[in-house]
Amino acid sequence: MNRFYAPDMSATSQILTRLAEHLVTCGWQVSVITSRQLYGAPGILPSNEEIGGVQVQRVLTTRFGNAGLAGRALDYLSFYLTAFLALLTTLKRGDIVVAKTDPPLISVFAHWAAALKGARLVNWLQDLYPEIAVAYGVRAARGPLGAVLKSLRNTSLRGASVNVVICEDMAKIVTPLAGTSRVEVVHNWSDDTIVRPVAPEDNPLVAAWGLKDRFVVGYSGNLGRAHDWRTIVAAADLLRARPDILFLMIGGGAGQGPLRAEVERLGLQGSFRFEPYQPHSLLACSLSLPQVHLVSLLPEFRGLMFPSKVFGIAAAGRGMVAIVDSPSDLADLVQAHGSGEATPVGDGAGLASLIARLADDREAARVLGQRSLVMLEAGFACEQTLKRWSAVLEAA
Repeated sequence: MNRFYAPDMSATSQILTRLAEHLVTCGWQVSVITSRQLYGAPGILPSNEEIGGVQVQRVLTTRFGNAGLAGRALDYLSFYLTAFLALLTTLKRGDIVVAKTDPPLISVFAHWAAALKGARLVNWLQDLYPEIAVAYGVRAARGPLGAVLKSLRNTSLRGASVNVVICEDMAKIVTPLAGTSRVEVVHNWSDDTIVRPVAPEDNPLVAAWGLKDRFVVGYSGNLGRAHDWRTIVAAADLLRARPDILFLMIGGGAGQGPLRAEVERLGLQGSFRFEPYQPHSLLACSLSLPQVHLVSLLPEFRGLMFPSKVFGIAAAGRGMVAIVDSPSDLADLVQAHGSGEATPVGDGAGLASLIARLADDREAARVLGQRSLVMLEAGFACEQTLKRWSAVLEAA
Protein backbone atom coordinates (compact mmCIF):
# COMPACT_ATOMS: atom_id res chain seq x y z
CA MET A 1 0.00 0.00 0.00
CA ASN A 2 1.29 3.40 -1.00
CA ARG A 3 -0.36 6.51 -2.42
CA PHE A 4 1.87 6.55 -5.52
CA TYR A 5 3.15 3.85 -7.86
CA ALA A 6 4.52 3.57 -11.41
CA PRO A 7 4.36 5.35 -13.77
CA ASP A 8 4.63 8.02 -11.07
CA MET A 9 8.25 9.11 -10.59
CA SER A 10 8.24 10.28 -6.95
CA ALA A 11 10.92 8.74 -4.72
CA THR A 12 8.60 6.46 -2.72
CA SER A 13 6.94 5.31 -5.93
CA GLN A 14 10.24 4.44 -7.61
CA ILE A 15 11.61 2.29 -4.80
CA LEU A 16 8.28 0.54 -4.27
CA THR A 17 8.00 -0.20 -7.98
CA ARG A 18 11.53 -1.59 -8.07
CA LEU A 19 10.87 -3.84 -5.05
CA ALA A 20 7.50 -5.08 -6.31
CA GLU A 21 8.89 -6.03 -9.72
CA HIS A 22 11.90 -7.70 -8.10
CA LEU A 23 9.59 -9.82 -5.94
CA VAL A 24 7.71 -10.95 -9.06
CA THR A 25 10.97 -12.23 -10.53
CA CYS A 26 11.51 -14.15 -7.26
CA GLY A 27 8.19 -15.95 -7.69
CA TRP A 28 5.95 -13.86 -5.45
CA GLN A 29 2.43 -12.86 -6.48
CA VAL A 30 2.37 -9.12 -5.94
CA SER A 31 -0.51 -6.65 -5.89
CA VAL A 32 -0.34 -2.93 -5.17
CA ILE A 33 -3.11 -0.73 -3.82
CA THR A 34 -2.42 2.88 -4.72
CA SER A 35 -4.15 6.07 -5.92
CA ARG A 36 -4.95 7.13 -9.48
CA GLN A 37 -2.80 10.26 -9.14
CA LEU A 38 0.62 11.34 -10.29
CA TYR A 39 2.61 13.25 -7.68
CA GLY A 40 2.47 16.97 -8.40
CA ALA A 41 1.09 16.47 -11.90
CA PRO A 42 -2.34 16.50 -13.56
CA GLY A 43 -4.00 13.44 -14.99
CA ILE A 44 -5.69 10.32 -13.73
CA LEU A 45 -4.38 6.78 -14.15
CA PRO A 46 -6.35 3.61 -15.00
CA SER A 47 -8.12 1.89 -12.11
CA ASN A 48 -6.58 -1.51 -12.86
CA GLU A 49 -3.59 -2.63 -14.91
CA GLU A 50 -0.61 -4.96 -14.84
CA ILE A 51 2.86 -3.40 -14.81
CA GLY A 52 5.95 -5.60 -14.84
CA GLY A 53 3.95 -8.58 -13.59
CA VAL A 54 2.48 -6.56 -10.68
CA GLN A 55 -1.32 -6.23 -10.39
CA VAL A 56 -1.99 -2.54 -9.74
CA GLN A 57 -5.33 -1.53 -8.23
CA ARG A 58 -5.85 2.23 -8.07
CA VAL A 59 -8.52 3.76 -5.85
CA LEU A 60 -10.24 7.10 -6.25
CA THR A 61 -9.30 9.93 -3.89
CA THR A 62 -9.89 13.64 -3.60
CA ARG A 63 -7.34 15.78 -5.45
CA PHE A 64 -6.88 18.98 -3.47
CA GLY A 65 -3.09 18.59 -3.60
CA ASN A 66 -0.64 20.41 -1.37
CA ALA A 67 -2.27 23.83 -1.55
CA GLY A 68 -3.28 23.75 2.11
CA LEU A 69 -3.32 21.61 5.23
CA ALA A 70 -7.09 21.02 5.07
CA GLY A 71 -6.97 19.88 1.44
CA ARG A 72 -4.05 17.56 2.13
CA ALA A 73 -5.91 16.08 5.11
CA LEU A 74 -8.93 15.37 2.91
CA ASP A 75 -6.71 13.69 0.31
CA TYR A 76 -5.23 11.51 3.03
CA LEU A 77 -8.62 10.67 4.53
CA SER A 78 -10.10 9.68 1.18
CA PHE A 79 -7.14 7.37 0.50
CA TYR A 80 -7.42 5.81 3.97
CA LEU A 81 -11.07 4.93 3.33
CA THR A 82 -10.91 3.72 -0.28
CA ALA A 83 -7.62 1.85 0.18
CA PHE A 84 -8.94 0.18 3.35
CA LEU A 85 -12.05 -1.02 1.51
CA ALA A 86 -9.92 -2.26 -1.40
CA LEU A 87 -7.65 -4.10 1.02
CA LEU A 88 -10.60 -5.80 2.70
CA THR A 89 -11.85 -7.11 -0.65
CA THR A 90 -8.36 -8.16 -1.85
CA LEU A 91 -6.73 -9.80 1.19
CA LYS A 92 -6.75 -13.51 1.83
CA ARG A 93 -5.65 -15.36 4.94
CA GLY A 94 -1.87 -15.71 5.03
CA ASP A 95 -1.18 -12.80 2.66
CA ILE A 96 1.47 -10.26 3.60
CA VAL A 97 0.53 -6.57 3.59
CA VAL A 98 3.48 -4.19 3.14
CA ALA A 99 2.34 -0.74 4.29
CA LYS A 100 4.50 2.28 3.47
CA THR A 101 4.08 5.69 5.09
CA ASP A 102 2.48 7.75 2.32
CA PRO A 103 0.08 8.90 3.50
CA PRO A 104 1.18 9.01 7.14
CA LEU A 105 -0.38 6.45 9.50
CA ILE A 106 -1.59 4.14 6.70
CA SER A 107 -0.20 1.34 8.90
CA VAL A 108 -3.18 1.82 11.24
CA PHE A 109 -5.65 0.89 8.50
CA ALA A 110 -3.41 -1.87 7.17
CA HIS A 111 -3.22 -3.34 10.68
CA TRP A 112 -7.01 -3.36 11.03
CA ALA A 113 -7.48 -5.01 7.63
CA ALA A 114 -4.77 -7.61 8.28
CA ALA A 115 -6.29 -8.49 11.65
CA LEU A 116 -9.78 -8.86 10.16
CA LYS A 117 -8.60 -11.02 7.25
CA GLY A 118 -5.95 -13.14 8.97
CA ALA A 119 -3.08 -11.59 7.03
CA ARG A 120 0.42 -10.58 8.17
CA LEU A 121 1.55 -6.97 8.35
CA VAL A 122 4.98 -5.60 7.41
CA ASN A 123 5.39 -1.89 8.09
CA TRP A 124 7.87 -0.07 5.82
CA LEU A 125 8.64 3.12 7.71
CA GLN A 126 10.06 5.92 5.57
CA ASP A 127 9.29 8.46 8.30
CA LEU A 128 7.60 8.65 11.67
CA TYR A 129 4.31 10.43 12.25
CA PRO A 130 2.98 12.13 14.35
CA GLU A 131 6.52 12.90 15.59
CA ILE A 132 7.38 14.66 12.31
CA ALA A 133 4.29 16.85 12.64
CA VAL A 134 5.53 17.86 16.10
CA ALA A 135 8.95 18.70 14.63
CA TYR A 136 7.20 20.77 11.94
CA GLY A 137 5.49 22.74 14.69
CA VAL A 138 1.93 21.50 14.08
CA ARG A 139 0.26 22.46 17.34
CA ALA A 140 -2.48 19.81 17.22
CA ALA A 141 0.15 17.04 17.06
CA ARG A 142 1.30 17.94 20.57
CA GLY A 143 -2.15 17.70 22.17
CA PRO A 144 -4.76 14.98 22.75
CA LEU A 145 -5.12 14.31 19.01
CA GLY A 146 -1.39 13.63 18.73
CA ALA A 147 -1.54 11.26 21.69
CA VAL A 148 -4.42 9.30 20.13
CA LEU A 149 -2.65 9.06 16.75
CA LYS A 150 0.56 7.92 18.42
CA SER A 151 -1.32 5.24 20.34
CA LEU A 152 -2.98 3.94 17.17
CA ARG A 153 0.34 3.99 15.33
CA ASN A 154 2.12 2.12 18.14
CA THR A 155 -0.61 -0.53 18.11
CA SER A 156 0.03 -1.06 14.41
CA LEU A 157 3.78 -1.39 15.11
CA ARG A 158 3.19 -4.01 17.79
CA GLY A 159 0.75 -5.88 15.55
CA ALA A 160 3.23 -6.26 12.71
CA SER A 161 5.27 -9.35 11.89
CA VAL A 162 8.17 -6.99 11.26
CA ASN A 163 8.77 -3.24 11.11
CA VAL A 164 11.31 -2.22 8.45
CA VAL A 165 13.07 1.10 9.14
CA ILE A 166 15.56 2.91 6.91
CA CYS A 167 18.30 3.87 9.37
CA GLU A 168 19.74 2.97 12.76
CA ASP A 169 18.56 6.21 14.38
CA MET A 170 14.99 5.33 13.42
CA ALA A 171 15.43 1.80 14.78
CA LYS A 172 16.40 3.26 18.17
CA ILE A 173 13.09 5.12 18.29
CA VAL A 174 10.86 2.37 16.90
CA THR A 175 12.22 -0.63 18.84
CA PRO A 176 10.79 0.33 22.26
CA LEU A 177 7.46 1.28 20.62
CA ALA A 178 7.12 -2.03 18.73
CA GLY A 179 7.09 -4.27 21.81
CA THR A 180 7.91 -7.83 20.83
CA SER A 181 7.58 -7.20 17.07
CA ARG A 182 10.80 -7.38 15.09
CA VAL A 183 12.53 -4.26 13.84
CA GLU A 184 14.84 -4.58 10.82
CA VAL A 185 17.03 -1.89 9.27
CA VAL A 186 16.94 -1.99 5.46
CA HIS A 187 18.24 1.16 3.84
CA ASN A 188 16.61 2.64 0.78
CA TRP A 189 18.60 2.50 -2.44
CA SER A 190 19.20 4.08 -5.81
CA ASP A 191 18.77 2.08 -8.98
CA ASP A 192 22.48 1.80 -9.73
CA THR A 193 21.70 0.00 -12.98
CA ILE A 194 20.44 3.37 -14.26
CA VAL A 195 22.40 5.90 -12.18
CA ARG A 196 26.11 5.67 -12.92
CA PRO A 197 29.05 8.11 -13.23
CA VAL A 198 28.93 10.20 -16.40
CA ALA A 199 32.14 11.98 -17.41
CA PRO A 200 31.84 15.75 -18.12
CA GLU A 201 32.77 15.29 -21.78
CA ASP A 202 29.93 12.78 -22.16
CA ASN A 203 27.36 14.80 -20.21
CA PRO A 204 25.08 16.90 -22.43
CA LEU A 205 23.93 19.03 -19.46
CA VAL A 206 27.43 20.49 -18.94
CA ALA A 207 27.22 22.55 -22.13
CA ALA A 208 23.45 23.06 -21.99
CA TRP A 209 23.66 24.64 -18.54
CA GLY A 210 26.97 26.45 -19.06
CA LEU A 211 28.89 24.57 -16.38
CA LYS A 212 32.21 24.00 -18.12
CA ASP A 213 35.24 24.76 -15.90
CA ARG A 214 33.09 25.61 -12.87
CA PHE A 215 33.30 23.75 -9.56
CA VAL A 216 29.70 22.66 -9.13
CA VAL A 217 28.23 22.15 -5.65
CA GLY A 218 24.94 20.32 -6.07
CA TYR A 219 21.73 19.81 -4.18
CA SER A 220 19.37 17.34 -5.86
CA GLY A 221 15.79 16.45 -5.00
CA ASN A 222 13.41 17.74 -2.37
CA LEU A 223 14.51 20.75 -0.33
CA GLY A 224 11.84 20.44 2.33
CA ARG A 225 11.15 21.80 5.77
CA ALA A 226 13.38 19.13 7.30
CA HIS A 227 16.38 20.30 5.29
CA ASP A 228 18.74 23.19 5.94
CA TRP A 229 19.07 25.83 3.21
CA ARG A 230 20.25 28.67 5.45
CA THR A 231 23.72 27.19 5.93
CA ILE A 232 24.03 26.79 2.15
CA VAL A 233 23.21 30.42 1.40
CA ALA A 234 25.47 31.61 4.23
CA ALA A 235 28.36 29.66 2.69
CA ALA A 236 27.57 31.02 -0.77
CA ASP A 237 27.61 34.56 0.61
CA LEU A 238 31.11 33.98 1.98
CA LEU A 239 32.19 32.54 -1.38
CA ARG A 240 30.71 35.28 -3.56
CA ALA A 241 34.22 36.33 -4.64
CA ARG A 242 34.77 32.85 -6.14
CA PRO A 243 33.11 32.95 -9.59
CA ASP A 244 34.49 29.46 -10.26
CA ILE A 245 32.12 27.99 -7.63
CA LEU A 246 28.46 27.45 -8.56
CA PHE A 247 25.63 26.13 -6.38
CA LEU A 248 23.33 23.99 -8.57
CA MET A 249 19.90 23.36 -7.02
CA ILE A 250 17.93 20.67 -8.88
CA GLY A 251 14.43 19.78 -7.71
CA GLY A 252 11.75 21.47 -5.61
CA GLY A 253 10.24 21.53 -2.16
CA ALA A 254 9.07 23.96 0.49
CA GLY A 255 12.56 25.36 0.99
CA GLN A 256 13.07 26.39 -2.63
CA GLY A 257 10.98 29.57 -2.41
CA PRO A 258 12.66 30.98 0.72
CA LEU A 259 16.10 30.06 -0.66
CA ARG A 260 15.45 31.83 -3.97
CA ALA A 261 14.19 34.91 -2.12
CA GLU A 262 17.32 35.03 0.07
CA VAL A 263 19.59 34.55 -2.95
CA GLU A 264 17.93 37.55 -4.62
CA ARG A 265 18.04 39.63 -1.44
CA LEU A 266 21.79 39.03 -1.07
CA GLY A 267 22.50 39.50 -4.76
CA LEU A 268 23.87 35.97 -5.18
CA GLN A 269 22.13 35.13 -8.47
CA GLY A 270 25.52 34.58 -10.16
CA SER A 271 26.43 31.94 -7.56
CA PHE A 272 23.29 29.84 -8.00
CA ARG A 273 21.50 28.00 -10.76
CA PHE A 274 18.03 26.51 -10.20
CA GLU A 275 16.67 23.67 -12.31
CA PRO A 276 13.48 21.57 -11.95
CA TYR A 277 13.35 17.83 -11.30
CA GLN A 278 14.96 16.02 -14.21
CA PRO A 279 13.37 13.12 -16.12
CA HIS A 280 14.48 9.63 -15.19
CA SER A 281 16.39 9.31 -18.44
CA LEU A 282 18.67 12.23 -17.40
CA LEU A 283 19.09 11.27 -13.74
CA ALA A 284 22.60 9.86 -14.20
CA CYS A 285 23.62 13.03 -16.05
CA SER A 286 22.14 15.44 -13.51
CA LEU A 287 23.61 13.61 -10.51
CA SER A 288 27.02 13.50 -12.21
CA LEU A 289 27.15 17.27 -12.80
CA PRO A 290 28.35 18.38 -9.34
CA GLN A 291 31.88 17.65 -8.15
CA VAL A 292 30.36 17.40 -4.67
CA HIS A 293 26.78 17.16 -3.41
CA LEU A 294 25.14 18.65 -0.32
CA VAL A 295 22.79 16.62 1.87
CA SER A 296 21.17 17.90 5.03
CA LEU A 297 18.85 17.09 7.89
CA LEU A 298 17.82 19.43 10.70
CA PRO A 299 18.55 18.02 14.18
CA GLU A 300 14.91 17.86 15.26
CA PHE A 301 14.27 15.32 12.47
CA ARG A 302 17.05 12.92 13.45
CA GLY A 303 15.67 9.38 13.43
CA LEU A 304 12.34 10.51 11.99
CA MET A 305 13.53 10.36 8.37
CA PHE A 306 16.72 9.84 6.40
CA PRO A 307 17.89 11.60 3.20
CA SER A 308 18.19 8.50 1.02
CA LYS A 309 19.46 10.64 -1.86
CA VAL A 310 22.95 9.75 -0.58
CA PHE A 311 22.70 6.42 -2.42
CA GLY A 312 21.92 8.08 -5.75
CA ILE A 313 24.84 10.44 -5.20
CA ALA A 314 27.08 7.47 -4.46
CA ALA A 315 25.88 5.63 -7.57
CA ALA A 316 26.90 8.67 -9.62
CA GLY A 317 30.39 8.43 -8.11
CA ARG A 318 30.24 11.77 -6.30
CA GLY A 319 31.29 12.73 -2.82
CA MET A 320 29.09 14.64 -0.42
CA VAL A 321 29.09 17.14 2.40
CA ALA A 322 26.51 16.39 5.11
CA ILE A 323 25.05 19.48 6.78
CA VAL A 324 23.98 17.81 9.98
CA ASP A 325 24.64 17.88 13.70
CA SER A 326 26.61 14.92 15.04
CA PRO A 327 26.08 12.28 16.19
CA SER A 328 23.78 11.10 13.42
CA ASP A 329 23.48 8.23 10.95
CA LEU A 330 24.05 10.62 8.08
CA ALA A 331 27.36 12.00 9.40
CA ASP A 332 28.50 8.53 10.47
CA LEU A 333 27.74 7.04 7.03
CA VAL A 334 29.74 9.51 4.95
CA GLN A 335 32.62 9.77 7.39
CA ALA A 336 32.98 6.04 8.09
CA HIS A 337 33.39 5.29 4.38
CA GLY A 338 35.43 8.39 3.59
CA SER A 339 32.83 9.34 0.98
CA GLY A 340 32.35 12.83 2.32
CA GLU A 341 32.61 15.22 5.21
CA ALA A 342 30.20 16.70 7.71
CA THR A 343 29.63 20.21 8.97
CA PRO A 344 27.16 21.37 11.65
CA VAL A 345 23.85 23.00 10.81
CA GLY A 346 24.31 26.76 10.89
CA ASP A 347 28.07 26.69 10.30
CA GLY A 348 28.19 28.65 7.04
CA ALA A 349 31.86 29.50 7.52
CA GLY A 350 32.76 25.83 8.00
CA LEU A 351 30.81 24.81 4.89
CA ALA A 352 32.40 27.61 2.85
CA SER A 353 35.85 26.49 3.98
CA LEU A 354 35.15 22.86 3.00
CA ILE A 355 33.85 23.86 -0.44
CA ALA A 356 36.77 26.22 -1.10
CA ARG A 357 39.25 23.50 -0.16
CA LEU A 358 37.64 20.99 -2.53
CA ALA A 359 37.39 23.58 -5.32
CA ASP A 360 41.13 24.21 -4.97
CA ASP A 361 41.90 20.48 -4.87
CA ARG A 362 39.61 18.81 -7.35
CA GLU A 363 41.54 15.57 -7.05
CA ALA A 364 40.41 15.37 -3.41
CA ALA A 365 36.81 15.80 -4.54
CA ARG A 366 37.31 13.03 -7.13
CA VAL A 367 38.66 10.69 -4.43
CA LEU A 368 35.55 11.28 -2.31
CA GLY A 369 33.49 10.20 -5.30
CA GLN A 370 35.52 7.02 -5.75
CA ARG A 371 35.00 6.18 -2.08
CA SER A 372 31.26 6.75 -2.51
CA LEU A 373 31.19 4.01 -5.15
CA VAL A 374 33.13 1.70 -2.80
CA MET A 375 30.61 2.50 -0.03
CA LEU A 376 27.73 1.58 -2.33
CA GLU A 377 29.29 -1.72 -3.33
CA ALA A 378 30.07 -2.55 0.30
CA GLY A 379 26.43 -3.01 1.20
CA PHE A 380 24.07 -0.39 -0.23
CA ALA A 381 23.76 -1.42 -3.89
CA CYS A 382 20.29 -2.02 -5.26
CA GLU A 383 20.58 -5.80 -5.71
CA GLN A 384 22.00 -6.26 -2.21
CA THR A 385 19.16 -4.30 -0.64
CA LEU A 386 16.50 -6.13 -2.63
CA LYS A 387 17.91 -9.44 -1.41
CA ARG A 388 17.60 -8.21 2.17
CA TRP A 389 13.98 -7.34 1.48
CA SER A 390 13.36 -10.83 0.10
CA ALA A 391 14.81 -12.32 3.28
CA VAL A 392 12.60 -10.11 5.46
CA LEU A 393 9.47 -11.20 3.62
CA GLU A 394 10.47 -14.88 3.64
CA ALA A 395 10.87 -14.62 7.42
CA ALA A 396 7.45 -12.96 7.72
